[in-house]
Order: sequence, then C-alpha cells, then structure tokens
Amino acid sequence: MGDALTSLLAFIVAISVLVAVHEYGHYIVGRWTGMKVLRFSIGFGKPLITWVRGPDRTEYCISAIPLGGYVRFLDGREGPIDPEDEGRAFNQRPIPARITVLLAGPMFNFLFAVCAYWVLFLNGIPTLQPAVGDVAHDSYAAQAGLEFGDKIVAVGDVATADWESTLVNIFDRLVSDGRVPLTLETDSGEQRRTTIDVGEDAARLTEPNMLFEGLGFEPWQPPAVISELVEDGAAAGAGLAVGDRITTVDGQPVKNYGDLVDVVSVRAGKQVAVEYTRNGRSFVVDVVIGEQEVDGEVRGLLGVRGSTDIGAYFYLRKFGPIESISQAAQRTWTSTLFTLRMLGRMVTGDVSIKNISGPIHIAEFAGDSAQRGLNEFLAFLALVSISLGVLNLLPVPVLDGGQIVYQTIELAKGSPMSERSQILGQQFGILALILLMSFAFYNDIARILG
Repeated sequence: MGDALTSLLAFIVAISVLVAVHEYGHYIVGRWTGMKVLRFSIGFGKPLITWVRGPDRTEYCISAIPLGGYVRFLDGREGPIDPEDEGRAFNQRPIPARITVLLAGPMFNFLFAVCAYWVLFLNGIPTLQPAVGDVAHDSYAAQAGLEFGDKIVAVGDVATADWESTLVNIFDRLVSDGRVPLTLETDSGEQRRTTIDVGEDAARLTEPNMLFEGLGFEPWQPPAVISELVEDGAAAGAGLAVGDRITTVDGQPVKNYGDLVDVVSVRAGKQVAVEYTRNGRSFVVDVVIGEQEVDGEVRGLLGVRGSTDIGAYFYLRKFGPIESISQAAQRTWTSTLFTLRMLGRMVTGDVSIKNISGPIHIAEFAGDSAQRGLNEFLAFLALVSISLGVLNLLPVPVLDGGQIVYQTIELAKGSPMSERSQILGQQFGILALILLMSFAFYNDIARILG
C-alpha cells in the first residue's frame, strides 16, 4: 500500500512538473511574440485555485485533474475580439510566430532534460562500468565468447562509459541487422573484439525485460564472494571461508551479493542448504540463518561481508559547471535520437510495441526512482521529459506537431485549411491517441498479470 501511494504521488509530481514546463514554454514564448494569454492551467477540469495577474488579466489555475495542463490564447476563431486586442489573437499573429509558440512546449521539455542532466553531472553520478556478469551456456553471448568480468568498452565504434549508453547502442545495432559488435577488456587490460549475432531473433529481444535474458548474460554486479566473516556468525559456524562464492541458498540462485541479501533476509532462523564454490569445486553445507531486528522487523543474517574489490567497475562521473553543460546536452541529444528511432522501428515492426508504457508502468518507475533519491528521480524526469517532447512533435493533429503541420500548410497555400479538413484531422488525431493509449494500458495490464 505504501509503495502504491509513493508511486502515485511521484507520478503526480512528475506529470505536474513536466506539464508545467511544457505549457510554460508555450505561455512565455506566446507572450514574447505579442499574443494575449487568457489562461494558464496546471491540470484539467474544474479550477480549484485561480488568481488573476498582469495587464492582460491572465488567469492562473490549478485544476482538479493533475494529469495535464494547457495554455489558452486569445483566438479569433472562438469568438469576436475586442478592438483593443486586435492583432493579439493567436490566429492573427504571423505564421512563423505561431509555429515558434507551438515548438516552444517541446523545446522547453528538452531544455528541462539538459538542466536535469547538468545537475546530475555536476553532483556526480555513481556509475557502474558496463561489464559482463554470468553468461548462460549455449546462449548468443556464450557463442560470442563473452566471459564473466569482461568490461564493455565500445559497441561498434561508439565508446561506452555507462550502462545507459551501452544499452542504447546495443538496441541500435540489434534492430539494424541483428549483429552487435563489442570491444571487451579483461581485468589485465587486454582488449578483444567480438560480435553477438542474433540473426532474425532481434525483434523478440526488444520486448521488455528480454534483452539480457535473450542475449544470455547478466550485467556485472559484485559477486557473492565472502571477503570477511563475522565472528560467531552463521556462516563461520558452518565452515564457510573467506574467498568462497555462494551460488545458491535454499535452492534459490544467487548471482550477486544483492541476491544473497534478498534471499537470506526472509529466512531468519531457518536451516537452509548453501551451495558455494571454493578453488573451482562446488560444495553444499547446511546453515542455520541468524536473526537481527531492523526497524522492528526480524531479518535473516548470514554473518558475511561481500567483496569490496569493485573499484575497477565502479566510479563517479563528475564534471565541472561548464563541461557538465556539454555532457548534459550530448546526453539529451542522444536520448532524443534514440527515442525517435525506437518509435520509427515500432511502426515498421522491428521493435516490439510492448515497449509502449502506460501510466501504471510510468508511475511504478516514478515511485522506484523517488525512493532511490533525488538524483534517480531527476534522471527519471529527464527521460520522461524527452519522451514528452518527442511525442508532442509527432505530426498528429491534436499534438503540437500536427498543429505545426497545419500552420506550415497555411503558410504554403496562403490561406488556412478548410474547416472540414481540420475536423477530419482532429478526428484522426483523437483516434490515433486512443489507439496509442489502448496499447499502453494493455501493456501495463499484461505486465501486472505476468
């Protein structure tokens, strides 16, 4: 219940912030280009709070449904205009000014992403070097010769510094021709090149949560190798030693130290079989899990500490104020292009439409990122802001991109499109959005039902 409430609140905050940024772009550029703004609203429906400001007596509102917002300009198509406001209506301003106003919303979303990434790079982003974890037998990764601990230093000709850039480039290569060329580096610094070839299986691997499973390897995480034993702890009493790598607990696979903590914490006081490797050989021992009380909750305790030798894989990406700007702009540009390519490939069928997320899935991401801290939530906001900017630029009549198409046609032919054409366009746009939302809700429900 608590997680659901956190997700809901984080989702409302995220949507409210990003919509406010988007609509503020329309609002401020509209004012700069001489348009009269009648209302600026965060949320839809009945206004809950309204205040009037400025010489134009603009209404600023917070409305009942916090899932959107809008800016209402004076428009001669909606009714007569007072003589003192002649020339200030949206449809009376020059077409380039109208197009600029329509572009401003998405552009402010991209600008927000740059600002968010700037803060992240300035603060420093704890980064896990993209590296190979456990490799499944007879998998694409195994056939390509990937080994545990290999660092991924490049995908094709593109150097990779973190998992985000690595995944973007793996996806790009995957959907292009089903071949992912990698440059790998061992602990000793030796580099080699290899290619993961999935052939015609690429589209299946673009489905949510299928990439690593389909390729056949896990992202590297600190393995469950014992670096220290707690005196009189459960592990020490059972004969486990420093250097042992735990592989299963009570039949549950343990791929990394995080898995070990998760499996042990819910088995307080129980006797379980612990499988481990020592000097290349496998052993099994029975262990009675210890107990500890944390915040009033009893959790299992094995009495071990994991390896601290992760410096080669973990580092802090941090830049100065000026360099952070270029890094933030580059990250925003890369993410924008990737979003556009993925949308195009969904249309052509090269990427699964199961990747379309609805509000339920987005809310889950919002809640998870909010619980991890400000940096994670900022990164989430940046990605969603980029998606919002890209989607609004699509040439769908009810979106900014569609309205830009209308204005461009009017500029080319010297007169507005016929009312019938605009109505048909609006109907098409609404139908397209309903279909998109239906796919998104279906995917959300399918994820919930497994």
